[in-house]
Amino acid sequence: MADEHTHGGQAPQGAANLIPGVKHVIAVSSGKGGVGKSTVASNLACAMALAGAKVGLLDADLYGPNIPMMMGSTKGPEQKDGKIVPVEGYGVKLISMAFLVPEDAPLVWRGPMVHQYLQAFFRDVLWGDLDYLLIDLPPGTGDVQLSLSQMVPLAGAITVTTPQEVALYDVRKGMAMFQKVNVPLLGIVENMSHFICGHCGERTEIFSYGGGERAAEKLGIPFLGRIPIDPAIRDGGDSGHPIVTADPASPQAAAFREIARKIMTEVGGTEKSGPSIDSLLKKIKQPFTTN
Repeated sequence: MADEHTHGGQAPQGAANLIPGVKHVIAVSSGKGGVGKSTVASNLACAMALAGAKVGLLDADLYGPNIPMMMGSTKGPEQKDGKIVPVEGYGVKLISMAFLVPEDAPLVWRGPMVHQYLQAFFRDVLWGDLDYLLIDLPPGTGDVQLSLSQMVPLAGAITVTTPQEVALYDVRKGMAMFQKVNVPLLGIVENMSHFICGHCGERTEIFSYGGGERAAEKLGIPFLGRIPIDPAIRDGGDSGHPIVTADPASPQAAAFREIARKIMTEVGGTEKSGPSIDSLLKKIKQPFTTN
């Protein structure tokens, strides 16, 4: 097995031709549902775009796609020369099964169908030139994760967890799956890490403390950072205005930006200094393309 801490492992046969203009493909995973993985994926994508990178976000959670809602994109993609043109939101190119099926229609698919549609999201979408393509995976270690590892060369995978032990148990299984298919492990993000009372300022560890950091240490992979529980983050997802763009000067947005910086530094191999708050505020005031 290749060393899981190195990058540039052997690419799946033919995978590079599916998305030739994409430099780095990063999987955003979770061992179980309900840990805020899609919230983290959408805010990280926006943070990378604000830092000047060309970014795409593929919603590969085929059974529960909600990235379009979180990114404020309700209008579906257009077609050009038989290909799908991604929707743009906040400077990020988006594609999701939510654009292609009725909102209330359940997807009951076996593995071959999942593989076929995931392949189409690479082969038939005009991603163009991107620095980073983030892939929001469904929870667990199922058909989508295995198909993805066979289709495209992954720069690495991050996993999102909450601090309590029951969530960390699933994290370890998910990371072991990526190790078995020679995908580099970029690190762990601890979401819903703590709550700061808006009235008294008291900090409460609702889901215990430090679990993500302990798991990262045990696995020998980076701990990327903590994201607090905050109503503003939830409001941003529900309203289609990610906190990174809605309130870039906030501590919550800063936490996402710092995690994004660490990921870009790890994947790119060079230190990158993030933009100042003033430059971010100016960029926010410029009209992003949303649908």
